[in-house]
Amino acid sequence: MKPHFTLVSQVLCPYVQRAAIVLAEKSVPFERRDIDLADKPASFLAVSPLGKTPVLLVDDTPVFESAVICEYVDETIAPRLHSGDALVRAYHRGWIEFASTMLNTVAGFYNAADERMLAQKRDELWARFAQLESVLGDPAAGPYFAGQDFGLIDAAFAPLFRYFDVFEQIDDFGFFSATPKVRAWRAALASRESVRNAVAPDYPQRLTEFLQRRASALSARLVASP
Repeated sequence: MKPHFTLVSQVLCPYVQRAAIVLAEKSVPFERRDIDLADKPASFLAVSPLGKTPVLLVDDTPVFESAVICEYVDETIAPRLHSGDALVRAYHRGWIEFASTMLNTVAGFYNAADERMLAQKRDELWARFAQLESVLGDPAAGPYFAGQDFGLIDAAFAPLFRYFDVFEQIDDFGFFSATPKVRAWRAALASRESVRNAVAPDYPQRLTEFLQRRASALSARLVASP
């Protein structure tokens, strides 16, 4: 008998989006249960030792940490999204960790207390995108990181790129002006059904409201924008 999957979520969490994308790519029915991380219920803390989302409940067994969830789903449900080659898998895992590090820089960007720090974090993101540009193949060979095949690494980066849809509505930071391959990859991911459906339709509004509450340099620009 197939297990019942429940994805314990937070509406803006990019790591939840990774798990939702992988589950969708596998055409796996799942229940999504959103919680408030500012007021964590005891039932959530009982299944999430680190107090973080996502948690995937496989029947009654909790699996936590997005990378672990994604690999579990990939190992147990076809089609595989990870390469069959161990070296390629290791290479992709390294870049998945790179994406997680970039999410930390994104948080530093939207939390930057002043314009100087905002510019510093912007420059860090520019540098990271330049690194990505150097390892991406020709978009003509395929729209995804590994070419024609959508993989776990694409599921890891798609939620990262989604932030910039909102950032670009606030101001022109030029994040992708010098990285055409990254720009093409971002567009390909944004058009994929599993990526689009990993968030609710009101995600941009919710993220904008979240940014407005940061009392940061970016939120000041947001308030000042027409």
